[in-house]
This record gives sequence, C-alpha cells and structure tokens, in this order.
Amino acid sequence: MNVSSLLPVRRAPTTPPPEAAPASSPTPKQRDAFFDNAKYLAIVLVAMGHAWEPLRGGSRAASALYMTVYTFHMPAFVLISGYFSRSFDFRPDRVKRLITGVAVPYVLFEVAYTFFKRWAGDDPSYPISLLDPWYLTWFLIALFVWRLTTPLWRIARWPVALALLVAAFAACSPNIGDDLDLQRVLQFLPFFVLGLHLRPEHFRMMRRREVRRLSVPVAAAAVVFAYWAVPRMNPAWLYRRDSAQELGAPWWAGPVMTFALFGCSMVLTVCFLAWVPRRRMWFTVLGA
Repeated sequence: MNVSSLLPVRRAPTTPPPEAAPASSPTPKQRDAFFDNAKYLAIVLVAMGHAWEPLRGGSRAASALYMTVYTFHMPAFVLISGYFSRSFDFRPDRVKRLITGVAVPYVLFEVAYTFFKRWAGDDPSYPISLLDPWYLTWFLIALFVWRLTTPLWRIARWPVALALLVAAFAACSPNIGDDLDLQRVLQFLPFFVLGLHLRPEHFRMMRRREVRRLSVPVAAAAVVFAYWAVPRMNPAWLYRRDSAQELGAPWWAGPVMTFALFGCSMVLTVCFLAWVPRRRMWFTVLGA
C-alpha cells in the first residue's frame, strides 16, 4: 500500500479572483503655462500703456513706445480669447458659464464703476447704464458678444476675411453709435475670429528659435517706425473705438487703416508670443 495515498491531500490555497481595479478618475487637464504667461504679460502691457499715457505730451520716445505697445497688446489678448472660445456652442452648461463668468461680472463692475464715478468724480447724478461700458468693462461685453457669434464663425467659409470686412465697414460708419461700445466690438472682431481658427501647431511655429531671433529686429524696426509716426498719426486709431469720420479723416481711411493695422498688429503679436516663456514662472498663476 502506498502510504502517501493515506495522507490528506494538501490543496493549494484558493486565491480569490482579483478585484476589478477601480475606474481611474479622469486626470484634470493640464494648464498650458505658455497661455497663462501670455495673458499675464499682455495685461502688464495694458497697465504699462496706461502708465505711459501722461508722459506722451513731453516725450516723443515715450509716445513711440506707447504706440508700439498699443498696436499689439489688446489684439494679442483678443486673439488668445478667441483661441479658448473654439469649443463654445449653445450647450446649456456653456451658456451658463458664459452668463456667470462674463455677463454677471459685467453687470457687477458696471454698477460698481458707476458708484465710483459718483463718489470720486463728484458727480452724484451719474446714471447707471448697462449699454454704456465704462473704463475696462468694454472687454467683458465684447467677449460676451464675440462668444455668442462663435458658431457662425465656425461655419463661415472665409471667416477672417469676412470679419475684416465687418471691421472695415464699422471703421467708416459713424452712425453705429456708442451702445455696448459696438465700434470696438466690431473693429477688434478679426483678431477673435482668427484665434477661433488657430491650432496648437500654429503657436508652436511662433515659438521656433528662428522666429524669436527674427522678432528682435522686427520689433526694433516697429519702435523706430512708431517714432517717425508720432507727429504724423493720431494714436486714437489704435483704440478702435471711433470711425474714420469721427477722427477727422475721410471715410476711405477707415478700411485702409483697418487692413494696415491688422497686418501690423499681427506681426507684433507674433513677435510678442515668440518671446513668451513656455515653462511655469512665478507669474504663471496670476495669468491663470
């Protein structure tokens, strides 16, 4: 008799089936430090432009720097705003975000600025009007209008060319009026529409080494040209808030300046974006 047959059989311990791994929660989308840096630096340039304004009367050099910065700082900011509006549609959550993130702040700051004007400007009868953007609030209402029209620009065949025609028409139409700062909304529109149609590879091309190198002499040439243009050009063209006739120019100057300034603004915007840092900086969180 085989003794081993009388011994209890030792079975291998049964291992329970492995538990299903819990579904990993989607990782939050990583922010691109480049765009946060670009937004922060563009806003710094806006503040610098306002700070230089009182110096323009006594310094041609300050006026030249002022005109150079004003040529591209808002176009760059509007272009980036368009780039981040590419996915906007009339889905309820996105419409809600547009209202809470843009329309509500517009109303709050417009009312707050009105009370500030009444107190600091010693004008207690200054009216509250949501149709007359005051100071910085014009950008909020412009962004609200631009985003509402985003689906139209996504399906247009030649969207940037069409937006330029709209801007050119606005630049020679003094009857548009000041409600909702519509002149600015329409004249800055081409930069927003261009941003809607840019892709990540376009920004990678702007950051190539050869573009950065070329941007230095281009920007220097722009400052020299601005120095020449100071006594010859009305800087109000750069604000895009008036028609040609309101600036004392013939109507045809509006379309001419629209196309000329669009070209100059885009060249300097590329020069600016070429030198925006790509890595996280101490100010990246402020841009976010």
